Amino acid sequence: MAKRPSRAPAAPVRKPKPDPGAGGDGPPVVELIPPKPSLGAVRDAASDCRACDLYKRGTQTVFGEGPRKAAVMLVGEQPGDAEDIAGHPFVGPAGKLLDRALEEAGIDRTQVYVTNVVKHFKWEPRGKRRIHAKPNGSEIAACRPWLETEIALVKPRVLVCLGATAAQALLGKAFKVTKQRGTFVPSPLAPRVTATVHPSSILRAPDDDSRHAEMRRFVEDLARVAAELKQE
Repeated sequence: MAKRPSRAPAAPVRKPKPDPGAGGDGPPVVELIPPKPSLGAVRDAASDCRACDLYKRGTQTVFGEGPRKAAVMLVGEQPGDAEDIAGHPFVGPAGKLLDRALEEAGIDRTQVYVTNVVKHFKWEPRGKRRIHAKPNGSEIAACRPWLETEIALVKPRVLVCLGATAAQALLGKAFKVTKQRGTFVPSPLAPRVTATVHPSSILRAPDDDSRHAEMRRFVEDLARVAAELKQE
């Protein structure tokens, strides 16, 4: 009986390269990262990033913040209006809700590094307001080396994706937060990786009962992270 040909080994997973369709007029991010990066040096380099067109609309780059060796890294989609003005991540209404949820889950906020997949605020005008607009794949790809560098420098024990954009950017398009939230999935990004909703989605709940229920589920997801930290 003839032997079946052996399967070829799977091709190695390659990091996505910056997408030239992002429309930026500056050098790609990989050329901006210092040869011997530190969080401070990378943050300074990101302040002048023009790798995609979002820099033309955002007030400033909003880089991640937190301890150099944070146990937990939280990754959202992008800075919002309040963050764009302040220059700091998660300082608006969603950030305040996140702080409260972390406290209820038993996670020390000083252990947490917070950042976003995209470092500039993408918005559309609606009257006098600036309304969040979802970043596209080209913008996410152009910005991704900043996030990869943050993860490599911080080396979090647990990485948490907040919302579908962050989860699919880091865990693949097939990942569904609605079905897989709160579960830990294998990933080379960190020893433990999981995803949950973005706190802004809780603020958009249609009524108080829904908001309370979603907040409770969000805290439960974060409590699983706290339990993982205690086991290590």
